[in-house]
Amino acid sequence: MTGRLRRSAPLLVSAAGAMIVALDGTVLLVAQPSLQRALAAGPVQVQWTSTGYLVAVAALLVLAGRLGDRYGHLRLLRTGLLGFGAASAGIALAPSVGWVIALRVLQGLFGALLQPATLAVLRLAYPERELRRAVAVRTGAIAVAAGSGPVLGGVLVAHFGWRAVFWLNVPIVLAAVLLALVVRLPAPERPAPQRLDLTGAVLLAGTLALLVHALAGVPSHGWTAAPTLLELSAVAALAAALALSQRRAAHPIVPSAVARSVPVTASMVLLLLATAGLFGSLFTATFLLQGVLRLDALATGLRVLPLTVLMVLGSPLASAALVRWGPRPTAVTGTLLVVLGVAGLAQLSASGAMGPVGAVFALIGAGFAAVMVTATGTVVGDAPPEYAGAVGGLKQTATNIGPTLGIAVATSLGAAASPGAALLALAAITALGLLPAALLPGNRKAGAPERPTGHGPEALALRSPHEHGPAASPSSAAPAGRRNPRRTRDGV
Repeated sequence: MTGRLRRSAPLLVSAAGAMIVALDGTVLLVAQPSLQRALAAGPVQVQWTSTGYLVAVAALLVLAGRLGDRYGHLRLLRTGLLGFGAASAGIALAPSVGWVIALRVLQGLFGALLQPATLAVLRLAYPERELRRAVAVRTGAIAVAAGSGPVLGGVLVAHFGWRAVFWLNVPIVLAAVLLALVVRLPAPERPAPQRLDLTGAVLLAGTLALLVHALAGVPSHGWTAAPTLLELSAVAALAAALALSQRRAAHPIVPSAVARSVPVTASMVLLLLATAGLFGSLFTATFLLQGVLRLDALATGLRVLPLTVLMVLGSPLASAALVRWGPRPTAVTGTLLVVLGVAGLAQLSASGAMGPVGAVFALIGAGFAAVMVTATGTVVGDAPPEYAGAVGGLKQTATNIGPTLGIAVATSLGAAASPGAALLALAAITALGLLPAALLPGNRKAGAPERPTGHGPEALALRSPHEHGPAASPSSAAPAGRRNPRRTRDGV
C-alpha cells in the first residue's frame, strides 16, 4: 500500500462507516410500505422497525465510545461493521416482521459500536488542521448517502423488493472491514485501566432509551397523553439519579474533563437543536410541498435536492472558514442560515416554483454544513485523545435524539394541517442554537500553536487529577525522547 493511501485509510474507513449508517436509515423509509405488504405487518410493527433501532442506538452510543477508549476504537469499528452487516443480511432473510424488529434492534446495537469509532479514528489519526478537513469530508459523505438513499432505495424496491435494501449493506460493509484492517492508529498515552462505571452506564442507557421512546411516541400519543407524561417523568427521575451517581463516581461514564468542557457541551447542544430544526422542517416540508402545494414525489425530491448539494459543497467551505475565522463566527453564521431557510419555507407562495423553494433548501443545506463541520470538529478536537470515544458517543447521541425531537415538535404543532406555523416554531427552536454557538471559541491569533494532542503537559492540564491519579501528572510523564512513536493500539 502506498504511503498516501495508508494516510487516507482512516478517513476512508470513517466516511464509509458513517455513510453505511446514513444510507441504511434513508433507504428503510422507502422500503417500509413494501415490507408492510409483504409481511402482513401492522402500522405499529412497521414503526418499530425504526423505533427499535433508534432506541438501541441512543441507549448505547456513549457506553460504546467509552468501551472504545478502553479496548481500542479499531476493534469496536470492525466489530460494529461486521455485526451491522450480519444483522442486515439476517433482516433480508427474515421470515416475519417480528424477526425484522428483533434484528433491527441488534443492528442498532452494532450501529452504536460503529458510530463513535468513526469519529475517534479521525481524532487519533490526524492533527488539528488535517482533522478539520477530514471532518468536512465525512460530513459531505453523510450528505451524499442521505441524499441518495431515497432514490437508491426506490430503485431497489421497485426492481428487487424490500429485502434488496438490506442486502445492499453487505458488500459495502465487507469492503469497509477490509480497509479497516490496514488502518494504523497511534495509541494515546493513558494511565492504568480504570473500572467501568457500570451504574452510570446503566442509568445513562436507560435515560436515553426512555427519552427516545417517549419522543418517538409523541406523533401517536401527543405531548400530554398519559404514556408520554409517564415516560418523560421516568426520564427526569433517571436523569437525576444519573447526575447524583456521576458526582460520586471515581471514574464517571462521562469523564469530568469532557463534562466540564464548555466547547464540547456547547457543540452538543448546538447539534441537538440544529438537527431538530433540520429534520423537523424536512418532515413538515413534505406535507407543505405535497399536501398544500400539490407537488408529486419527484417534484418534491427535485426541490429538496439543493439541500444535499449545498451540504456536500458547503462542507469543505466550512472547513476553510474554520481556519480563517474560527468556530464561533462559522457556527453562528451557519445557524443563522438554517434559521432563515426554515423560516423561508413557511413563507413559500402557493406556486411552489422551483427557484424560491430550491433557494431556501440551499440556505438550509449550506448552513447545516457549517454547523455540522464546526460542532463536530470542536467536539472531536477539543477533548484529549484518550476520550475520543466518549466525545464521539456524545456527539452521535445529540444527532440521533435531535431528529426525533424535531419530528415530535412538528407533529404536535400540526405539521400536516398547518405547516407554516410548525415551520416558524422550528425556526425558533433552531435559533436557540445561537446561544451555544456564541460559546464556541473564537479564532486563535495567527501563529498560535495548534491545540495540544493529549501527549504533553498542556493536554494533561485539561484532565481531572482524581480521574487519572499521579500517573497523569506532568512530572511523571515519560521524557519525550523515550517514547516509542511507532507504538500503536488495537493489535496493529
